[in-house]
Amino acid sequence: MFAYPFLFIAIFFESFVLITLLSKPARAARARMPDAMTPSVAVIVPCWNEAATVGATCDSLLALEYPKEKLEIILVDDGSTDATQQSMARFANHPQVRIITKGNGGKYTALNAGIAATRAELIGCLDADSFVEPDALREILPCFNNPEIVAATSAMSIHKPKSILQHMQNAEYTFGITLRHAFASVNGLYVIPGPFSFYRREIVEKLGGFRYGHQTEDMEMALRIQHAGYGIENSPRARVYTGAPATLAKLVKQRTRWITGFLRNILGEYRGLLFSRRHGVLGMLVLPIAIITIGGSILLFLIVLSRLVRNILVAFEIRIGIPLSYTLVPHGSFDWFYLPVNSYLLLGASALLASFSLIVVGKRISKTSGSLTLELFSYSLLYGLVAPLWLIRATGDVVSGKCRNWRY
Repeated sequence: MFAYPFLFIAIFFESFVLITLLSKPARAARARMPDAMTPSVAVIVPCWNEAATVGATCDSLLALEYPKEKLEIILVDDGSTDATQQSMARFANHPQVRIITKGNGGKYTALNAGIAATRAELIGCLDADSFVEPDALREILPCFNNPEIVAATSAMSIHKPKSILQHMQNAEYTFGITLRHAFASVNGLYVIPGPFSFYRREIVEKLGGFRYGHQTEDMEMALRIQHAGYGIENSPRARVYTGAPATLAKLVKQRTRWITGFLRNILGEYRGLLFSRRHGVLGMLVLPIAIITIGGSILLFLIVLSRLVRNILVAFEIRIGIPLSYTLVPHGSFDWFYLPVNSYLLLGASALLASFSLIVVGKRISKTSGSLTLELFSYSLLYGLVAPLWLIRATGDVVSGKCRNWRY
């Protein structure tokens, strides 16, 4: 009774995304070609203890296919305690690079410091552990041909995934490429991820700059932009690669921050967006389903867990009176005809297949190279087991009012 509605909503939502991808706005965005516009651009790279990666990040920005006199790179050291300043020092005399050093105040203060240091028409943000393709800027700029669009997102993938956990995240990120592309076509984006997102500088300043946003400043800014009536676009072929947590503990910590930030923002300052007809698909569908998905995922996990424990106990009770030698010897042959198939299994399989379809679509529309075999395998094997860990933890933190200390 409790599980069926959530499984139905999951399948409905994935069907909605697939149908939206066939809509005229989505098809027009995929057909959009880079043009000759060359506005002044500043890319801000906030850094806190990023000595190991900031150099390669800056090198990738300097390799962008864009007029050098129109592109500025601003490296902001937010009170690092490692060798970040020394890593930045090799760019000190580069004509396109500006280095700002400030006391630690959080990522949003580093972004605001970078904005205050430039008069560029467009400002971009790039995490210091991310790397961009040379044509990424050219791909994302056409989003701003529409004067109502004030922000645009790129297509993210995991940079050189190694472990099965990172391959799972890469599948999730590829899934996200499809979702952002579909949501953007109906102006339903509620987060502008840090890796290589762009804004109209004058609008960001008009809205008051970046805020703490419950440690999710990119999500808070996106909600503020939507609340103000502006639009957010997506460029599925603007490729950016970012680092990924290598351990389960770090992954849960990262995702807990994301989910708590979402819940505290949307249930706090921006609860007026929920079920708001003025905000269209975002208010009436995307945000409500996002909240339902969190609750539904936790509920389904608990149902599956309770059934698993019950079945183990029943099997133990049945086997306790049977000799071990008998239970270990196979009796007869397995016949697939007798495999227990129920509505849970069918609905779950349908939702998983729809997810696979969206991952494959994300790879194709972003023209991401490589095979998805390991990504799909790890996603199907792990995601349903690990995602409830951060969903339960984040929901508990929001309900209890607990605030955790994070890197940013």
